[in-house]
Amino acid sequence: MNKKLIALAVVGATFAPAVMAQSANPVTLYGRVWVMANSLKADGGATPLSSRTTVADNSSLIGFRGTEDLGGGLKAFFQIESAAGPDAGGGSFASRNSGVGLQGGFGSVVLGRWDSPMKLSAIFVDPFGQNTIGAQNTLINSGDFNRREINSVQYWSPNIAGFSARVMYGANEGKTATANPHSLGFSLDYATGPFRINYANQKHTDYRGATVTAGVVEKQQNLSASAVFGPIKIAALTQKAKLSGLTDRKASEVSATYTVGKNQFHVNVARLKNGLISTAALQPEAKLSALGYDYNFSKRTTLMARYAVIKNNGASAVNLVDSNLPTFAVNNDPKGFGAGIRHTF
Repeated sequence: MNKKLIALAVVGATFAPAVMAQSANPVTLYGRVWVMANSLKADGGATPLSSRTTVADNSSLIGFRGTEDLGGGLKAFFQIESAAGPDAGGGSFASRNSGVGLQGGFGSVVLGRWDSPMKLSAIFVDPFGQNTIGAQNTLINSGDFNRREINSVQYWSPNIAGFSARVMYGANEGKTATANPHSLGFSLDYATGPFRINYANQKHTDYRGATVTAGVVEKQQNLSASAVFGPIKIAALTQKAKLSGLTDRKASEVSATYTVGKNQFHVNVARLKNGLISTAALQPEAKLSALGYDYNFSKRTTLMARYAVIKNNGASAVNLVDSNLPTFAVNNDPKGFGAGIRHTF
């Protein structure tokens, strides 16, 4: 019996520090399940798509994060966040914002995979948070600027009198004898009371979109702003991308949200044009019009409805976000309704 008690005491002494550390610096499990059922079609063009129903995941996720107090105002932090598709299963581990870093009075430094400053500069203008069929993604930050930068180092400054900044470097791990693919980006944000304005600039070297292409340089600038007047939020942005060998791609967006009690009503309008070689007979142009309604049962559970339509010209084939529609021809106009539920935990 004494030997058993001694063994238990040794085991307890071995694991107690780890248990105490876990209690002092707990790890948080969190997630989101967000699924929409859509009735969609694509009119126009040479090969229109007939009406169909899709059940689409809208960036459902699961993750865990934690911090450790290192003393002197310094903390270590980590986050591992993964996609989780409840509509058809699947998902990739650590495929979303994931990294490890240090934070203190100087700000934060994180290494890993994280949203670029350019992406964050645009998303706060979108009343649909870059999810559901009415969202901005396929028109705003197109050309792979709307991305989580892999193999990146980021610095996030503290907030000083309303000003904050982010700087990002995407490492050149894919360097070859002929190409040195890497990215640089930054944003400057000012927020005071009901007003916010953000400027972002990002450069991709030896990339054409997400494809490594030697000799290609792509640059994009974004200026966005929002203001809240009682129950009404209005927001707008303008973007310009300079692309090697192509015409300057331009995008813009205006949105509004009206909140009354647990109800929210949304309007979103966006436009994208240009981006082909200058000798092209017709440059692409696409226009998005979207309406949305949210009923917030609680801070965690929301019922929502959407209507959205994209008008493409004869050189454009822009699709609706998270529609699960197949690839279609230029000049098709995707449109339809959606309804679904988002639950966070």
